Formats: sequence, C-alpha cells, structure tokens
Amino acid sequence: MTEDKTQKSEQSDQSARDRLSQVTAHIAPTKKRRTPRAKDSLPSDYSDILGQLDTLRSIANTPDTNNKGYVRQKQAGKLWVRERVLELLDQDSFREIGSVSGTVKWKKLDGTREEPVSYVPSNNVQGFGTLRGRKIVFTADDFSIRAGHADGALMEKTIYLEKLAISLKLPIVKLVDGSSGGGSVTTIRTAGFSYIPPMPSFKHVVEQLNLGIPNLGAVLGPAIGLGAARVVACHFSVMAADVGALFNAGPRVVAGATFEEGLSFTGLGGPSMHCTNGTVDNMAANEQECFEQIKNIMSYLPNSGSSLPPVLESNDPAGRACEELRSIIPRRKARMYDPRKIIVSVVDLDSWFEIGALWGTTAIVGLARLSGRPVGIISLNCEVNAGAIDAAGSQKITRHLKFCDIFNIPILQFVDVPGYAIGTKAERSATMRHGVALATTYFSTTTPVFSVVTRRVYGVAGGIMLDCRDPRMRIAWPSGEWGSLPLDGGIEVGHAAELKAAQAEGKRETRYRELEEEYTRLMNPVRTANAFGVEEIVDPALTRSIVCEWLKHVYEELLPTRLLDRANGKIRPIFY
Repeated sequence: MTEDKTQKSEQSDQSARDRLSQVTAHIAPTKKRRTPRAKDSLPSDYSDILGQLDTLRSIANTPDTNNKGYVRQKQAGKLWVRERVLELLDQDSFREIGSVSGTVKWKKLDGTREEPVSYVPSNNVQGFGTLRGRKIVFTADDFSIRAGHADGALMEKTIYLEKLAISLKLPIVKLVDGSSGGGSVTTIRTAGFSYIPPMPSFKHVVEQLNLGIPNLGAVLGPAIGLGAARVVACHFSVMAADVGALFNAGPRVVAGATFEEGLSFTGLGGPSMHCTNGTVDNMAANEQECFEQIKNIMSYLPNSGSSLPPVLESNDPAGRACEELRSIIPRRKARMYDPRKIIVSVVDLDSWFEIGALWGTTAIVGLARLSGRPVGIISLNCEVNAGAIDAAGSQKITRHLKFCDIFNIPILQFVDVPGYAIGTKAERSATMRHGVALATTYFSTTTPVFSVVTRRVYGVAGGIMLDCRDPRMRIAWPSGEWGSLPLDGGIEVGHAAELKAAQAEGKRETRYRELEEEYTRLMNPVRTANAFGVEEIVDPALTRSIVCEWLKHVYEELLPTRLLDRANGKIRPIFY
C-alpha cells in the first residue's frame, strides 16, 4: 500500500511539472531568430506617421521670422495668430482642430516611405478652448499667410467649425484679420477657371444667431469682403482701434471703382467710421482689450437659447438704498443729467457693460447684473437731442431687444423720452420708418420687461416703450411727467386761437403763463396715480430693491417656463 501511494504521488508531481512546463512555454515561447527587416518595412508603432505630424505641427507653431508676411504683421503692431489664441484663451486650454491642414510638398524616400520637405499651414487656426472656465470654439485668421485669403483647407475648416458650434451648443469666437475665406484673382490662375462665388457657411451662421449660440467677433486687422461680413454678422463685435479696419473692398479696388485715391485702411473703414455708425458694436484700444471685452460679454450669456443666462454670486446687497437718486433729476425741466449714473447706481457694483456707446447716442444699451443675475439695460440719453429717439437710436434699441430676446435676458429700462426726433434731419433719415420697426420689435419680442419712468413719457415713442407688455411691470419716480405732447409747443397747438386773440390785446405772455401754470398743476404725477394711470410712484432710493425682487421672480418662475416654450416651438425668437 505504501509503495502504491509513493508511485501515485510521483506520477502526480510529474503531471504537475508537465502542466507547468506547458504554461511556461505558452507565456514565454522559445526565442526564435528574427528574419532581417526589409528596407521598406514600416515600424509597428506608427512612429513614422507620428513623426510627420510632429514635424508639421512644429513648423505651424514656430513663426518664420524671415517671412515677409510675419515681418509685416509685426511692423503693423499686430500679434501673430498663435499669440492671439494664447492671449484670448485660458492657460493650457487650447486644443487645435485641423492642426496640420495646409499645403505640403513631400520627398519620396526608399520604398513606400516619404517625408515633408516644405509646409505652408492653412492661414486659419481654430479649435477648442476656455474663456474664464467657459468652453468655446474659436477661429482665428493668419494675415501673415497670403494676407488672410483663402488657402488650403480654410473654407472646409470654417464650415466645420460653424456646424460644430451648433451641434455642441458652444459659443464661437471669431478673430478676423483678412478676407477670412475670400479668394483673389490669382485663384483663377491656380484653378484654371473662374467660379461663381459660393456662400456655403452663412446658413450655419444664421442658424447659430437665431438659436442663441453666442457668436462674438473681433476685428484685429483689415477685415475685407467676406471677413467683414462674418464679423458684422455676430451677436457682438469689437474693433481694435490701433490696428482694426473693415470694408467691402480695399483701397486699391475702391480707387479703381470710385476714383477715391489715397485712402488708407483706417481712412476707408477704421473705428472712427464703423464704431460710430453701428457696423461694429464696440471699440477697444488694442487687441488685448478686444479679448477682455469678449470675455466680459460672455459672462452674461448662456451657451445657447435653450439655457438660462449664468448667475454669479454678488456681494452687493439687493436691498441697498440708492439715496443719490432722490436728487439726480433736476426740478428745472430744461436741465439735463447723466443717465449712466442712474444705471450704475441701481445695478450690481462694477457690472455695467455698455454696448454701442459711440453710435445711436440718443439711446444707451448694455448688460448688467442685479443680485448676480444678468439683465439687459435700455435707457434714453437726455444729454443728446434731449433724449428724443432718432433713426440710429431706434436701430440700436431694436438690435438690443432682439439680442436680449434670443439669450433669454430680461430687460430693465429707464424711460425719459420726449418722443421721436423731429425736424428735416429726422425726416431725411427715416426716423418714423425705423421708429415703427422699433415698435414692432417691442411687441414681437417676449422677454420680460420692467420699466422705471424717471421723467418724461410723451408721444408714440413713450407709448410703445411702456405699453409693450401686458400686464405692464413699471414704477414711476416723483419726477415723472407724461402726455401726448410736452407743454412746450403743446400749449401753442392746443390754444392757438386763444393765444392769437390775447396777442391782439397785448396779453399773450400773461395768458400763456396762466395756461402753463394750470397745466403744470394738473400734471402733478400724484393726480395720475389717483386715477390709476400709473401703477405706483416710488422713492427713487428704493428702485434697486424693487427691480432685484422682480428679477429674482423672473429667473425662478418665468424663465424656466420660457425655455419650455422655446423647446416646443411656442415662441421662436429671431435675431436676424
């Protein structure tokens, strides 16, 4: 029995050794002699392809300081395209798309191998990044390569990025310096034929604008043709005063077509031209300030119209009294005041961001916060044309109403309007045409509006501003006055016959003064409140607490419902 057990044990050990040997052989098979590699065989780790990519990216990321285009860029005081990208974006957030697109010349090596010997990158850099933590997509022109004209995969890259912004619902920032997709006559020689100009990307741009996907543009050099159109077709645009210009065609083309000789870029379409006529919203001192303005306005906007505007923490108490507002409106009706002081007193400290300060100056518009919540601001400017809305002012407010509507931003407006502008200049500039367009925009947009009547409300202009929502949300200050016409001129019209008769008796001035005193007494705003012609007259110092309370309710109760209405198609805001 003992011998049998010993024999079985030895057999079991041998069997275990055999199995172990088999496993060992499977894991570490006997080393075989390798066959020598053929000259044209390729590495299994694709290091050859990765090396080619690294070479091309290194060329694209390294400026050629001897290149005429790069030298010209620096002599003009402009940043190189990749310097711009790094200045705009948060540190280490740049992720490029199309990093090796461009024109490459290849040298054939032995077998199937090849290597790049020259590379001209596409003159457009684009990709992902973040602005103060917010993810965006961006596109930036490289004017140092063919002055920004179409090159390589530029058009396809641009179209792809426009569609990507829509698909991912990400804001898009455009740094424009050149034609941004326009060709030149040399394209005819290269292609061997001329072409009918296509516009494949613009439908995507319009879709972005109306979906409320923030579309922000900066003019950082000469924006020509399609480049000019791309930056103007943005929700917000800004131009660098030291290097920016924008025009349909450059000085040489203009000279041949209109015989206007000797025009410079800035003389043809610089900031003094386009930041004062509304083509470009804002002016900045330089490129860095352009980037700062883009970052600032982004902080008020959602990623798309299907989201709420971002709410930030605020250390400014909602109940803070604005005692300086009790005396800001002069008792003498002919005297003016600074309407921007009212705005900055009411909104959160340092939150006022003005849009279009240099054009349409009868109106003031912009963005601010109340208890950290974004709000659109509309005010009339009594210091220009006595606050009467002219054609440009109407266009400016119209654009801002659509801007706020597309981004779900409620509106706070400070109303002191004597009516639409009058006189031959007003008639020649089609004030009523643009005034009616303003009226239709007030009544076709649906974002909530709160009105503060600071002083005058007269005529059609006053009526549309205060009657655009039902029920009205508004308060008035004790300085409020209103009617069909201001007393100046109104008494002349309403009592023409009586005053004419008094004139014959030499008593016209006395009678006019009596009528003026009577109407002034009857126009006491308290009388209007007695008849519920105005809902409430309040202490101006309480304005901030009142509008903060209103906006809190709007964000908590009304805007979520608005998002549902947009999702199911019940409301469809349109920017363009």
